[in-house]
Amino acid sequence: MKRPTIADIARRAGVSKGAVSYALNGQPGVSEATRKRIIAIAQEIGFNANSAARALSGARARAVGLTLCRPARILGIEPWFMGLISGFEAELGAQSYALTLQVVATPEQEVEVYRRWWGERRIDGVIVTDIRQDDVRIPVLQELQLPAVVIGGPGDTGSIAQIWSDDAGAITEAVRYLVALGHHRIARVSGVPGLLHTQVRTKAFDEICASLGLENTITVPADYTGEEGSRATRRLLIGGDRPSAIIYDNDVMAVAGLAVAQEMGLSVPGDLSIVAWDDSPLCSLVHPPLTALSRDISAYGAQAARELLNAIDGKRVGNVEAGRVHLTPRGSTAPPR
Repeated sequence: MKRPTIADIARRAGVSKGAVSYALNGQPGVSEATRKRIIAIAQEIGFNANSAARALSGARARAVGLTLCRPARILGIEPWFMGLISGFEAELGAQSYALTLQVVATPEQEVEVYRRWWGERRIDGVIVTDIRQDDVRIPVLQELQLPAVVIGGPGDTGSIAQIWSDDAGAITEAVRYLVALGHHRIARVSGVPGLLHTQVRTKAFDEICASLGLENTITVPADYTGEEGSRATRRLLIGGDRPSAIIYDNDVMAVAGLAVAQEMGLSVPGDLSIVAWDDSPLCSLVHPPLTALSRDISAYGAQAARELLNAIDGKRVGNVEAGRVHLTPRGSTAPPR
């Protein structure tokens, strides 16, 4: 079949091709009733505007960009990102926006992707994750005047809005809960050390442990993968002063840690209590089910997408603390023997 064109729409609507262009690109020059009629005809005949022509006309791309500076293989096993993306899609799809995703190796490569996307008019804005101290992406986004929302923080992102959850409060709640059970040797397996939310959690963990008089607490860095979670857990469990409880920075590492403990003949929660983060379905599928720091990740992603769409529309967008984290006790935690 012949691909539908602007001329086809104009003929069916009884208007000029210029009027069709104005209507489809959201420009003045046609009445609202005519615009709606033209858009309805375009949808009916399956017309899709050429992206290059759209760029030249200054019309929106109706797409949002997301770059992830993580190994691509992690995306298949990391429930956090899948939940976040499902939230993005729920909100963006309702507004007829697409999500453009690219995996990169470094923050510098992310910057190049932003420049290319924005220069080619392929996106109208970006969602930024894994914020760092003195993040190289922030000044570039401000220079480009590219609408953006940062997930994570709070940190110094200048005029770019942020949305974050209370990581410090969550880690504090987890430690207090374990201490209330009777644990005094508590360890933590963290995510990537350079990420701001990891640093926030580490600082909060150190502060609450010190304030409660806990000694021999330790944070072992990892990278959110099961392999690194296993290595970090073995390192902790073969030491001379073995912890009686471990908090993990995501549920993938917590599940791996549970397997290591059982492999070493330790009872969970009798010999070792485990607390996971993010509370994906993984936490309920293992035995015992994992106590977890829970939040609605999909709703968190949907709110970030809403804030970005507001920024694209030129509305004022501010920093938002959202996605409250709460502790969900399950079978992996109990008083120590």
